[in-house]
Amino acid sequence: MDMLDEPAEKPKDDADVRVGRRVRALRLERRLSLAELAARAGVSIGALSQIERGMSSLRVKVIWPLAAALDIEPSALIADGDEAVNDLYCVRADKRRSIPVKSEGIAKALLSPPGATLTGMLVTVEAGGGTAEAYAHAGHEFGYVLSGEVELVVDSTRYGLKIGDSFAFKSTLLHAFRNPGTEQCQILWVNTTKRSEVRDGT
Repeated sequence: MDMLDEPAEKPKDDADVRVGRRVRALRLERRLSLAELAARAGVSIGALSQIERGMSSLRVKVIWPLAAALDIEPSALIADGDEAVNDLYCVRADKRRSIPVKSEGIAKALLSPPGATLTGMLVTVEAGGGTAEAYAHAGHEFGYVLSGEVELVVDSTRYGLKIGDSFAFKSTLLHAFRNPGTEQCQILWVNTTKRSEVRDGT
């Protein structure tokens, strides 16, 4: 019997807990169920569940197939402390990932962790930058202007927003935005759609 399939009797080890949370975060980030990832990696659902809960150590013979199933380097699973690139509930300031955008002068950094229902972003718009065209998609949006100014167009209505102003609307309405000022603008933007669907212009 594979030792991973045996009930874990030892107390949780901090390193095992960190690795387990990392595996779970990566799985959720890829929208995989426990059963799907277990099948891809060739381990039992129970074994994978124990690993994610920090009840079982990640054995050497499991690291490689599990990393392959998650499409990452094995070292990413066992990195210690600050080397960890994923967390289930938090995103470190220096670990933010970029979301691709089509328009010039716009950058979007992902603020929400892999398993979050909401997609939180830090949207940076350079002076004169903005969306190439109005777009719409499923979901709802909320935003808060952190710095600079932004011109927001929702359903053909224009709104001039400055520091401290906020907004919310249905994402199904055609919307666009640009920075009409001379300084960089930053917006805390929250969307209910998946991060793969929030790139502008889609």
